[in-house]
Amino acid sequence: MILLILTVISYANVGVLTKNTTNTPSEQVAKDSFGRDTPRSTIQGFVQALTDKDNKLAYEYLDNSFTKSNKNPEMVIGSLKIALDKGGRLEPLLNISDKPDGDLADKLPSNQEKVGTIRIHQQEIDLLLIKKTNKDNSHYWQISQETLKKIPLTKELPSSNTVLPVEFLQGKSILGHDMADIAVLLLLLVAGLLVVWLCVLFVYSASAFVYPKLTKKQFGIPQKAILPLAVVILAYILPELMVQAGVPVTLRSAVIRAKDVVAWLAMAWLVLRLLDAVFKRAEAASLRRSRPEQVSILNLLRKVAKAFMLILALIIILGNLGFDLTTGIAALGVGGLALAFGAQKTIENLIGSVVVVADRPVHVGDYCRFGDMEGTVIDIGIRSSRIRTLNRTIVTVPNGEFSAMQIENYTARDMFHFLHNLYLKRNICPMVLDEVIKALKEFLLTHRYTNQEWTQVRISEIRQDCFVVEMRCYIVAEQVREFYDRQTVLIIEILQKLNEYPVEHALPSQEIHIAGTD
Repeated sequence: MILLILTVISYANVGVLTKNTTNTPSEQVAKDSFGRDTPRSTIQGFVQALTDKDNKLAYEYLDNSFTKSNKNPEMVIGSLKIALDKGGRLEPLLNISDKPDGDLADKLPSNQEKVGTIRIHQQEIDLLLIKKTNKDNSHYWQISQETLKKIPLTKELPSSNTVLPVEFLQGKSILGHDMADIAVLLLLLVAGLLVVWLCVLFVYSASAFVYPKLTKKQFGIPQKAILPLAVVILAYILPELMVQAGVPVTLRSAVIRAKDVVAWLAMAWLVLRLLDAVFKRAEAASLRRSRPEQVSILNLLRKVAKAFMLILALIIILGNLGFDLTTGIAALGVGGLALAFGAQKTIENLIGSVVVVADRPVHVGDYCRFGDMEGTVIDIGIRSSRIRTLNRTIVTVPNGEFSAMQIENYTARDMFHFLHNLYLKRNICPMVLDEVIKALKEFLLTHRYTNQEWTQVRISEIRQDCFVVEMRCYIVAEQVREFYDRQTVLIIEILQKLNEYPVEHALPSQEIHIAGTD
Protein backbone atom coordinates (compact mmCIF):
# COMPACT_ATOMS: atom_id res chain seq x y z
CA MET A 1 0.00 0.00 0.00
CA ILE A 2 2.86 2.39 0.93
CA LEU A 3 4.65 1.75 -2.39
CA LEU A 4 1.39 2.36 -4.27
CA ILE A 5 0.87 5.66 -2.44
CA LEU A 6 4.41 6.82 -3.30
CA THR A 7 3.87 5.84 -6.94
CA VAL A 8 0.64 7.83 -7.18
CA ILE A 9 2.34 10.78 -5.42
CA SER A 10 4.91 10.85 -8.21
CA TYR A 11 2.14 10.83 -10.81
CA ALA A 12 0.32 13.58 -8.91
CA ASN A 13 3.37 15.82 -8.96
CA VAL A 14 3.71 15.63 -12.73
CA GLY A 15 -0.04 16.12 -13.23
CA VAL A 16 -1.37 12.89 -14.64
CA LEU A 17 -4.93 14.15 -14.75
CA THR A 18 -6.00 14.21 -18.37
CA LYS A 19 -9.09 15.75 -19.84
CA ASN A 20 -10.70 15.50 -23.22
CA THR A 21 -9.75 18.86 -24.63
CA THR A 22 -10.17 18.01 -28.30
CA ASN A 23 -12.44 20.73 -29.65
CA THR A 24 -13.43 21.84 -33.09
CA PRO A 25 -12.02 25.19 -34.20
CA SER A 26 -15.36 26.86 -33.46
CA GLU A 27 -15.33 25.49 -29.91
CA GLN A 28 -11.76 26.47 -29.00
CA VAL A 29 -11.43 29.18 -26.36
CA ALA A 30 -8.44 31.07 -25.05
CA LYS A 31 -6.63 29.18 -22.31
CA ASP A 32 -5.36 30.83 -19.16
CA SER A 33 -1.56 30.85 -19.09
CA PHE A 34 -1.55 29.67 -15.44
CA GLY A 35 -4.06 26.85 -15.99
CA ARG A 36 -6.84 28.49 -13.98
CA ASP A 37 -9.57 27.66 -16.49
CA THR A 38 -11.56 25.42 -14.11
CA PRO A 39 -11.87 25.14 -10.32
CA ARG A 40 -10.11 21.78 -10.38
CA SER A 41 -7.16 22.97 -12.45
CA THR A 42 -6.87 26.08 -10.27
CA ILE A 43 -6.53 24.08 -7.04
CA GLN A 44 -4.26 21.57 -8.72
CA GLY A 45 -1.99 24.34 -10.03
CA PHE A 46 -1.95 26.17 -6.68
CA VAL A 47 -1.01 23.02 -4.74
CA GLN A 48 1.68 22.22 -7.31
CA ALA A 49 3.12 25.71 -6.92
CA LEU A 50 3.24 25.24 -3.14
CA THR A 51 4.93 21.86 -3.65
CA ASP A 52 7.55 23.48 -5.89
CA LYS A 53 7.92 26.30 -3.30
CA ASP A 54 7.26 28.79 -6.11
CA ASN A 55 5.55 31.54 -4.09
CA LYS A 56 5.53 33.90 -7.07
CA LEU A 57 3.50 31.41 -9.11
CA ALA A 58 1.26 30.55 -6.14
CA TYR A 59 0.52 34.27 -5.74
CA GLU A 60 -1.13 34.24 -9.20
CA TYR A 61 -3.84 31.93 -7.86
CA LEU A 62 -4.99 34.47 -5.27
CA ASP A 63 -7.72 37.04 -5.88
CA ASN A 64 -6.31 40.11 -7.67
CA SER A 65 -8.53 42.37 -5.58
CA PHE A 66 -6.76 41.15 -2.45
CA THR A 67 -3.18 40.99 -3.71
CA LYS A 68 -3.22 44.55 -5.04
CA SER A 69 -3.81 45.91 -1.54
CA ASN A 70 -1.15 43.69 0.06
CA LYS A 71 2.52 44.50 -0.32
CA ASN A 72 3.95 41.32 1.24
CA PRO A 73 3.18 38.32 -1.00
CA GLU A 74 5.56 36.05 0.91
CA MET A 75 3.62 36.60 4.16
CA VAL A 76 0.27 36.03 2.42
CA ILE A 77 1.38 32.77 0.82
CA GLY A 78 3.13 31.66 4.02
CA SER A 79 0.08 32.41 6.17
CA LEU A 80 -2.25 30.61 3.76
CA LYS A 81 0.03 27.57 3.66
CA ILE A 82 0.25 27.46 7.47
CA ALA A 83 -3.55 27.61 7.69
CA LEU A 84 -3.92 24.85 5.09
CA ASP A 85 -1.27 22.70 6.79
CA LYS A 86 -2.81 23.04 10.24
CA GLY A 87 -6.49 22.79 9.39
CA GLY A 88 -7.08 22.72 5.65
CA ARG A 89 -9.38 20.05 4.33
CA LEU A 90 -9.57 20.14 0.55
CA GLU A 91 -12.29 18.33 -1.33
CA PRO A 92 -11.12 15.24 -3.25
CA LEU A 93 -9.80 16.44 -6.58
CA LEU A 94 -12.39 14.56 -8.63
CA ASN A 95 -15.18 16.10 -6.53
CA ILE A 96 -14.13 19.57 -7.65
CA SER A 97 -15.77 20.72 -10.87
CA ASP A 98 -13.69 20.47 -14.04
CA LYS A 99 -16.00 22.73 -16.01
CA PRO A 100 -15.11 26.34 -16.89
CA ASP A 101 -18.37 27.55 -15.33
CA GLY A 102 -17.94 25.43 -12.19
CA ASP A 103 -20.71 23.51 -10.47
CA LEU A 104 -23.89 25.47 -11.10
CA ALA A 105 -25.94 23.18 -8.82
CA ASP A 106 -24.01 23.83 -5.58
CA LYS A 107 -26.41 26.57 -4.33
CA LEU A 108 -23.63 29.17 -4.50
CA PRO A 109 -23.44 32.23 -6.74
CA SER A 110 -22.50 31.27 -10.27
CA ASN A 111 -19.10 32.95 -9.92
CA GLN A 112 -18.16 31.09 -6.70
CA GLU A 113 -17.02 27.54 -6.02
CA LYS A 114 -16.36 25.88 -2.65
CA VAL A 115 -13.34 23.57 -2.76
CA GLY A 116 -12.77 22.86 0.93
CA THR A 117 -12.65 24.29 4.45
CA ILE A 118 -10.00 25.62 6.80
CA ARG A 119 -10.38 25.10 10.56
CA ILE A 120 -8.10 27.39 12.49
CA HIS A 121 -8.43 29.04 15.91
CA GLN A 122 -11.79 27.29 16.46
CA GLN A 123 -13.12 28.93 13.33
CA GLU A 124 -14.21 27.21 10.13
CA ILE A 125 -13.48 29.13 6.96
CA ASP A 126 -14.90 28.13 3.58
CA LEU A 127 -12.19 27.86 0.93
CA LEU A 128 -13.88 29.63 -1.96
CA LEU A 129 -12.82 30.26 -5.53
CA ILE A 130 -14.14 33.20 -7.53
CA LYS A 131 -14.46 33.46 -11.29
CA LYS A 132 -12.76 36.45 -12.88
CA THR A 133 -12.71 37.92 -16.39
CA ASN A 134 -9.55 39.29 -17.99
CA LYS A 135 -9.09 41.86 -20.75
CA ASP A 136 -9.67 39.45 -23.65
CA ASN A 137 -12.99 38.44 -22.06
CA SER A 138 -11.83 34.92 -21.05
CA HIS A 139 -12.61 33.50 -17.61
CA TYR A 140 -10.30 32.15 -14.93
CA TRP A 141 -10.58 31.16 -11.24
CA GLN A 142 -8.73 32.40 -8.16
CA ILE A 143 -8.94 31.92 -4.39
CA SER A 144 -11.40 34.62 -3.32
CA GLN A 145 -10.52 37.54 -1.09
CA GLU A 146 -13.50 36.56 1.10
CA THR A 147 -11.44 33.56 2.19
CA LEU A 148 -8.07 35.33 2.24
CA LYS A 149 -9.31 38.10 4.53
CA LYS A 150 -10.22 35.56 7.18
CA ILE A 151 -6.75 33.97 7.19
CA PRO A 152 -4.67 35.47 10.04
CA LEU A 153 -1.39 36.86 8.70
CA THR A 154 1.74 35.65 10.45
CA LYS A 155 5.46 36.09 9.96
CA GLU A 156 6.04 32.48 10.96
CA LEU A 157 7.20 30.48 7.96
CA PRO A 158 5.87 26.99 7.26
CA SER A 159 8.05 24.50 9.04
CA SER A 160 8.67 20.81 8.57
CA ASN A 161 6.89 18.34 10.80
CA THR A 162 8.31 18.08 14.29
CA VAL A 163 5.91 15.53 15.71
CA LEU A 164 8.55 12.80 15.51
CA PRO A 165 12.35 12.90 16.00
CA VAL A 166 13.27 13.08 12.32
CA GLU A 167 15.66 16.05 12.45
CA PHE A 168 18.28 14.13 10.48
CA LEU A 169 15.95 14.26 7.47
CA GLN A 170 15.42 18.03 7.62
CA GLY A 171 16.36 19.83 4.41
CA LYS A 172 16.19 16.68 2.31
CA SER A 173 13.41 16.17 -0.22
CA ILE A 174 12.01 13.55 -2.55
CA LEU A 175 9.38 14.02 -5.22
CA GLY A 176 9.20 17.67 -4.17
CA HIS A 177 8.30 16.86 -0.54
CA ASP A 178 10.43 17.06 2.60
CA MET A 179 11.64 13.63 3.61
CA ALA A 180 10.78 14.46 7.23
CA ASP A 181 7.12 14.88 6.23
CA ILE A 182 7.20 11.67 4.18
CA ALA A 183 8.73 9.81 7.15
CA VAL A 184 5.94 11.08 9.40
CA LEU A 185 3.38 9.98 6.82
CA LEU A 186 4.85 6.48 6.50
CA LEU A 187 4.99 6.04 10.27
CA LEU A 188 1.41 7.29 10.49
CA LEU A 189 0.31 4.75 7.88
CA VAL A 190 2.05 1.84 9.60
CA ALA A 191 0.85 2.78 13.09
CA GLY A 192 -2.66 3.57 11.86
CA LEU A 193 -2.98 0.30 9.97
CA LEU A 194 -1.72 -1.66 12.97
CA VAL A 195 -4.15 0.02 15.38
CA VAL A 196 -7.13 -0.33 13.02
CA TRP A 197 -6.23 -3.96 12.31
CA LEU A 198 -6.10 -4.76 16.03
CA CYS A 199 -9.46 -3.06 16.59
CA VAL A 200 -11.08 -4.93 13.70
CA LEU A 201 -9.54 -8.20 14.93
CA PHE A 202 -10.95 -7.62 18.42
CA VAL A 203 -14.44 -6.86 17.10
CA TYR A 204 -14.26 -9.86 14.75
CA SER A 205 -13.16 -12.24 17.52
CA ALA A 206 -15.88 -10.99 19.87
CA SER A 207 -18.54 -11.32 17.17
CA ALA A 208 -17.34 -14.79 16.17
CA PHE A 209 -17.61 -15.84 19.83
CA VAL A 210 -20.98 -14.24 20.66
CA TYR A 211 -22.91 -14.69 17.40
CA PRO A 212 -23.11 -18.54 17.43
CA LYS A 213 -24.21 -18.52 21.06
CA LEU A 214 -27.04 -16.05 20.43
CA THR A 215 -28.31 -17.33 17.09
CA LYS A 216 -27.20 -20.99 17.12
CA LYS A 217 -25.78 -20.36 13.66
CA GLN A 218 -22.27 -20.38 12.32
CA PHE A 219 -20.51 -17.00 12.02
CA GLY A 220 -20.31 -16.46 8.27
CA ILE A 221 -17.71 -13.70 7.83
CA PRO A 222 -14.28 -15.21 6.98
CA GLN A 223 -11.19 -14.20 8.89
CA LYS A 224 -9.54 -13.27 5.59
CA ALA A 225 -11.81 -10.19 5.47
CA ILE A 226 -10.10 -8.57 8.49
CA LEU A 227 -7.12 -7.04 6.66
CA PRO A 228 -9.01 -5.54 3.66
CA LEU A 229 -11.65 -4.18 6.04
CA ALA A 230 -8.91 -2.56 8.14
CA VAL A 231 -7.43 -0.96 5.01
CA VAL A 232 -10.86 0.41 3.99
CA ILE A 233 -11.40 1.92 7.45
CA LEU A 234 -7.90 3.41 7.50
CA ALA A 235 -8.44 4.97 4.06
CA TYR A 236 -11.67 6.54 5.34
CA ILE A 237 -10.08 8.14 8.43
CA LEU A 238 -6.66 8.87 6.90
CA PRO A 239 -7.40 12.48 5.76
CA GLU A 240 -8.30 13.53 9.30
CA LEU A 241 -5.33 11.63 10.75
CA MET A 242 -2.97 13.48 8.43
CA VAL A 243 -4.43 16.83 9.48
CA GLN A 244 -4.02 15.97 13.16
CA ALA A 245 -0.46 14.71 12.56
CA GLY A 246 0.50 17.95 10.83
CA VAL A 247 1.19 16.50 7.38
CA PRO A 248 1.51 19.45 4.96
CA VAL A 249 -1.36 20.11 2.59
CA THR A 250 0.88 19.58 -0.45
CA LEU A 251 1.68 16.04 0.63
CA ARG A 252 -1.88 15.40 1.78
CA SER A 253 -3.29 16.39 -1.62
CA ALA A 254 -1.08 13.85 -3.37
CA VAL A 255 -1.83 11.15 -0.80
CA ILE A 256 -5.62 11.64 -0.99
CA ARG A 257 -5.64 10.51 -4.60
CA ALA A 258 -3.55 7.46 -3.71
CA LYS A 259 -5.82 6.86 -0.75
CA ASP A 260 -8.88 6.66 -2.99
CA VAL A 261 -7.12 4.15 -5.25
CA VAL A 262 -6.03 2.00 -2.30
CA ALA A 263 -9.49 2.25 -0.74
CA TRP A 264 -11.14 0.88 -3.86
CA LEU A 265 -8.54 -1.85 -4.20
CA ALA A 266 -9.19 -2.84 -0.59
CA MET A 267 -12.95 -2.63 -1.12
CA ALA A 268 -12.70 -4.92 -4.15
CA TRP A 269 -10.49 -7.26 -2.12
CA LEU A 270 -13.02 -7.28 0.72
CA VAL A 271 -15.99 -7.90 -1.58
CA LEU A 272 -14.17 -10.79 -3.29
CA ARG A 273 -13.51 -12.38 0.12
CA LEU A 274 -17.16 -11.99 1.11
CA LEU A 275 -18.35 -13.38 -2.23
CA ASP A 276 -16.19 -16.47 -1.73
CA ALA A 277 -17.66 -16.98 1.76
CA VAL A 278 -21.27 -16.49 0.61
CA PHE A 279 -21.01 -18.80 -2.39
CA LYS A 280 -19.12 -21.49 -0.46
CA ARG A 281 -21.91 -21.59 2.11
CA ALA A 282 -24.51 -21.73 -0.67
CA GLU A 283 -22.66 -24.59 -2.38
CA ALA A 284 -22.37 -26.50 0.89
CA ALA A 285 -26.09 -26.02 1.52
CA SER A 286 -26.88 -27.30 -1.99
CA LEU A 287 -24.84 -30.45 -1.39
CA ARG A 288 -26.52 -31.03 1.98
CA ARG A 289 -29.92 -30.80 0.29
CA SER A 290 -28.83 -33.22 -2.46
CA ARG A 291 -28.95 -30.58 -5.16
CA PRO A 292 -25.61 -30.91 -6.94
CA GLU A 293 -27.00 -29.22 -10.05
CA GLN A 294 -26.92 -25.91 -8.18
CA VAL A 295 -23.18 -26.09 -7.51
CA SER A 296 -22.13 -25.49 -11.12
CA ILE A 297 -24.55 -22.57 -11.47
CA LEU A 298 -23.38 -21.05 -8.18
CA ASN A 299 -19.79 -21.40 -9.34
CA LEU A 300 -20.66 -19.57 -12.56
CA LEU A 301 -22.48 -16.81 -10.68
CA ARG A 302 -19.52 -16.40 -8.34
CA LYS A 303 -17.15 -15.89 -11.28
CA VAL A 304 -19.53 -13.42 -12.92
CA ALA A 305 -19.90 -11.45 -9.67
CA LYS A 306 -16.12 -11.37 -9.19
CA ALA A 307 -15.53 -10.22 -12.77
CA PHE A 308 -18.15 -7.49 -12.41
CA MET A 309 -16.58 -6.29 -9.14
CA LEU A 310 -13.08 -6.22 -10.64
CA ILE A 311 -14.26 -4.29 -13.72
CA LEU A 312 -16.13 -1.79 -11.53
CA ALA A 313 -13.09 -1.31 -9.28
CA LEU A 314 -10.82 -0.86 -12.32
CA ILE A 315 -13.11 1.80 -13.81
CA ILE A 316 -13.31 3.73 -10.54
CA ILE A 317 -9.56 3.47 -9.91
CA LEU A 318 -8.69 4.72 -13.40
CA GLY A 319 -11.20 7.52 -12.90
CA ASN A 320 -9.48 8.49 -9.64
CA LEU A 321 -6.17 8.56 -11.47
CA GLY A 322 -7.70 11.08 -13.86
CA PHE A 323 -8.10 9.06 -17.04
CA ASP A 324 -11.01 9.91 -19.29
CA LEU A 325 -12.95 6.67 -19.49
CA THR A 326 -15.92 7.87 -21.53
CA THR A 327 -14.57 6.55 -24.82
CA GLY A 328 -13.33 3.33 -23.25
CA ILE A 329 -16.64 2.59 -21.56
CA ALA A 330 -18.51 3.31 -24.80
CA ALA A 331 -16.20 0.96 -26.70
CA LEU A 332 -16.63 -1.65 -23.99
CA GLY A 333 -20.40 -1.31 -24.30
CA VAL A 334 -20.31 -1.71 -28.08
CA GLY A 335 -17.94 -4.68 -27.78
CA GLY A 336 -20.17 -6.26 -25.16
CA LEU A 337 -23.21 -5.77 -27.39
CA ALA A 338 -21.42 -7.38 -30.32
CA LEU A 339 -20.32 -10.26 -28.12
CA ALA A 340 -23.86 -10.69 -26.85
CA PHE A 341 -25.20 -10.95 -30.41
CA GLY A 342 -22.45 -13.34 -31.42
CA ALA A 343 -22.95 -15.59 -28.39
CA GLN A 344 -26.72 -15.28 -28.27
CA LYS A 345 -27.35 -19.02 -28.01
CA THR A 346 -24.68 -19.47 -25.36
CA ILE A 347 -26.11 -16.64 -23.27
CA GLU A 348 -29.61 -18.06 -23.77
CA ASN A 349 -28.42 -21.42 -22.43
CA LEU A 350 -26.69 -19.78 -19.48
CA ILE A 351 -29.86 -17.92 -18.59
CA GLY A 352 -31.80 -21.14 -19.09
CA SER A 353 -29.46 -22.86 -16.61
CA VAL A 354 -30.17 -20.18 -14.03
CA VAL A 355 -33.92 -20.52 -14.67
CA VAL A 356 -33.82 -24.33 -14.31
CA VAL A 357 -31.88 -24.09 -11.05
CA ALA A 358 -33.96 -21.20 -9.69
CA ASP A 359 -37.39 -22.67 -10.55
CA ARG A 360 -36.23 -26.22 -9.70
CA PRO A 361 -38.75 -28.10 -11.87
CA VAL A 362 -36.43 -31.13 -11.65
CA HIS A 363 -33.35 -32.22 -9.72
CA VAL A 364 -30.62 -34.67 -10.56
CA GLY A 365 -32.09 -38.16 -10.15
CA ASP A 366 -35.70 -37.15 -10.92
CA TYR A 367 -37.76 -39.04 -13.47
CA CYS A 368 -39.57 -36.62 -15.76
CA ARG A 369 -41.34 -36.17 -19.06
CA PHE A 370 -40.16 -33.30 -21.28
CA GLY A 371 -41.64 -32.69 -24.68
CA ASP A 372 -42.33 -36.11 -26.25
CA MET A 373 -39.56 -37.87 -24.25
CA GLU A 374 -39.10 -39.06 -20.71
CA GLY A 375 -36.25 -40.31 -18.56
CA THR A 376 -34.09 -39.73 -15.47
CA VAL A 377 -32.14 -36.48 -15.08
CA ILE A 378 -28.46 -37.34 -14.57
CA ASP A 379 -26.89 -33.87 -14.85
CA ILE A 380 -27.86 -30.20 -15.04
CA GLY A 381 -24.83 -28.33 -16.36
CA ILE A 382 -24.05 -24.73 -17.20
CA ARG A 383 -24.97 -25.10 -20.88
CA SER A 384 -27.17 -28.21 -21.09
CA SER A 385 -28.92 -30.95 -19.16
CA ARG A 386 -28.60 -34.70 -19.73
CA ILE A 387 -31.43 -37.22 -19.36
CA ARG A 388 -31.16 -41.01 -19.48
CA THR A 389 -34.17 -42.46 -21.29
CA LEU A 390 -35.93 -45.78 -20.66
CA ASN A 391 -33.88 -47.23 -23.52
CA ARG A 392 -30.73 -46.33 -21.49
CA THR A 393 -29.66 -43.73 -24.03
CA ILE A 394 -28.58 -40.22 -22.95
CA VAL A 395 -30.33 -37.20 -24.44
CA THR A 396 -28.57 -33.82 -24.13
CA VAL A 397 -30.95 -30.86 -24.15
CA PRO A 398 -29.71 -27.21 -24.21
CA ASN A 399 -30.93 -25.47 -21.08
CA GLY A 400 -32.42 -22.65 -23.13
CA GLU A 401 -34.82 -25.16 -24.71
CA PHE A 402 -35.18 -27.30 -21.57
CA SER A 403 -36.36 -24.32 -19.46
CA ALA A 404 -38.99 -23.45 -22.11
CA MET A 405 -40.45 -26.97 -22.25
CA GLN A 406 -43.42 -28.26 -20.32
CA ILE A 407 -41.74 -30.57 -17.79
CA GLU A 408 -43.69 -33.20 -15.89
CA ASN A 409 -41.80 -34.41 -12.84
CA TYR A 410 -42.90 -37.90 -11.81
CA THR A 411 -40.53 -38.06 -8.86
CA ALA A 412 -42.29 -35.13 -7.23
CA ARG A 413 -45.48 -37.20 -6.85
CA ASP A 414 -46.51 -37.94 -3.28
CA MET A 415 -48.93 -40.68 -4.42
CA PHE A 416 -49.84 -42.66 -7.58
CA HIS A 417 -53.18 -42.87 -9.30
CA PHE A 418 -54.74 -46.34 -9.56
CA LEU A 419 -57.42 -46.49 -12.26
CA HIS A 420 -58.65 -49.81 -13.69
CA ASN A 421 -61.87 -51.28 -15.06
CA LEU A 422 -63.63 -54.61 -14.43
CA TYR A 423 -65.79 -56.09 -17.18
CA LEU A 424 -68.55 -58.25 -15.65
CA LYS A 425 -71.02 -60.24 -17.73
CA ARG A 426 -74.59 -59.02 -18.01
CA ASN A 427 -75.97 -62.25 -16.47
CA ILE A 428 -75.04 -61.05 -12.97
CA CYS A 429 -77.89 -60.34 -10.58
CA PRO A 430 -78.34 -56.61 -9.85
CA MET A 431 -78.35 -57.32 -6.11
CA VAL A 432 -75.06 -59.20 -6.39
CA LEU A 433 -73.59 -56.39 -8.53
CA ASP A 434 -74.50 -53.90 -5.83
CA GLU A 435 -72.82 -56.06 -3.16
CA VAL A 436 -69.70 -56.42 -5.31
CA ILE A 437 -69.40 -52.63 -5.79
CA LYS A 438 -69.81 -51.95 -2.05
CA ALA A 439 -67.38 -54.69 -1.09
CA LEU A 440 -64.73 -53.46 -3.52
CA LYS A 441 -65.08 -49.88 -2.27
CA GLU A 442 -64.67 -50.96 1.33
CA PHE A 443 -61.72 -53.12 0.35
CA LEU A 444 -59.94 -50.18 -1.34
CA LEU A 445 -60.73 -47.80 1.53
CA THR A 446 -59.15 -50.08 4.12
CA HIS A 447 -56.28 -51.48 2.10
CA ARG A 448 -52.77 -50.99 3.51
CA TYR A 449 -51.45 -49.47 0.27
CA THR A 450 -54.15 -46.82 -0.30
CA ASN A 451 -55.21 -43.56 1.33
CA GLN A 452 -58.40 -41.52 1.61
CA GLU A 453 -57.56 -38.98 -1.10
CA TRP A 454 -60.12 -40.26 -3.64
CA THR A 455 -61.48 -43.78 -3.48
CA GLN A 456 -64.45 -44.71 -5.65
CA VAL A 457 -65.99 -47.78 -7.29
CA ARG A 458 -68.80 -47.16 -9.78
CA ILE A 459 -70.52 -48.44 -12.90
CA SER A 460 -69.07 -46.27 -15.64
CA GLU A 461 -70.75 -47.91 -18.62
CA ILE A 462 -73.35 -50.50 -19.58
CA ARG A 463 -72.44 -52.36 -22.70
CA GLN A 464 -74.30 -54.92 -24.71
CA ASP A 465 -72.34 -57.78 -23.21
CA CYS A 466 -71.05 -56.45 -19.85
CA PHE A 467 -71.06 -53.93 -17.06
CA VAL A 468 -67.95 -51.74 -16.87
CA VAL A 469 -67.01 -51.20 -13.21
CA GLU A 470 -64.45 -48.42 -12.69
CA MET A 471 -62.10 -48.62 -9.67
CA ARG A 472 -60.26 -45.45 -8.66
CA CYS A 473 -57.92 -44.78 -5.72
CA TYR A 474 -54.43 -43.51 -4.85
CA ILE A 475 -51.57 -45.80 -3.90
CA VAL A 476 -48.98 -44.47 -1.44
CA ALA A 477 -45.51 -45.01 -2.92
CA GLU A 478 -42.25 -43.06 -3.20
CA GLN A 479 -41.03 -44.31 -6.59
CA VAL A 480 -42.68 -45.55 -9.73
CA ARG A 481 -41.17 -49.04 -9.37
CA GLU A 482 -42.63 -49.34 -5.90
CA PHE A 483 -46.00 -48.24 -7.31
CA TYR A 484 -45.93 -50.93 -10.00
CA ASP A 485 -45.22 -53.61 -7.38
CA ARG A 486 -48.02 -52.44 -5.10
CA GLN A 487 -50.43 -52.06 -8.02
CA THR A 488 -49.79 -55.71 -8.95
CA VAL A 489 -50.51 -56.84 -5.38
CA LEU A 490 -53.69 -54.76 -5.29
CA ILE A 491 -55.02 -56.15 -8.58
CA ILE A 492 -54.39 -59.75 -7.50
CA GLU A 493 -56.17 -59.18 -4.19
CA ILE A 494 -59.13 -57.58 -6.03
CA LEU A 495 -59.42 -60.66 -8.25
CA GLN A 496 -59.31 -62.87 -5.17
CA LYS A 497 -62.07 -60.77 -3.63
CA LEU A 498 -64.24 -61.24 -6.73
CA ASN A 499 -63.97 -65.01 -6.38
CA GLU A 500 -66.25 -64.71 -3.34
CA TYR A 501 -69.18 -63.71 -5.57
CA PRO A 502 -71.01 -65.50 -8.40
CA VAL A 503 -69.76 -63.25 -11.17
CA GLU A 504 -68.06 -63.89 -14.48
CA HIS A 505 -65.58 -61.78 -16.33
CA ALA A 506 -66.66 -60.70 -19.77
CA LEU A 507 -64.03 -61.90 -22.18
CA PRO A 508 -63.77 -60.85 -25.79
CA SER A 509 -65.81 -63.32 -27.85
CA GLN A 510 -66.16 -63.99 -31.52
CA GLU A 511 -69.11 -65.62 -33.24
CA ILE A 512 -68.79 -67.41 -36.58
CA HIS A 513 -71.93 -67.83 -38.64
CA ILE A 514 -71.75 -70.52 -41.36
CA ALA A 515 -74.38 -70.23 -43.98
CA GLY A 516 -75.65 -73.59 -45.22
CA THR A 517 -76.07 -74.38 -48.95
CA ASP A 518 -78.65 -76.65 -50.58
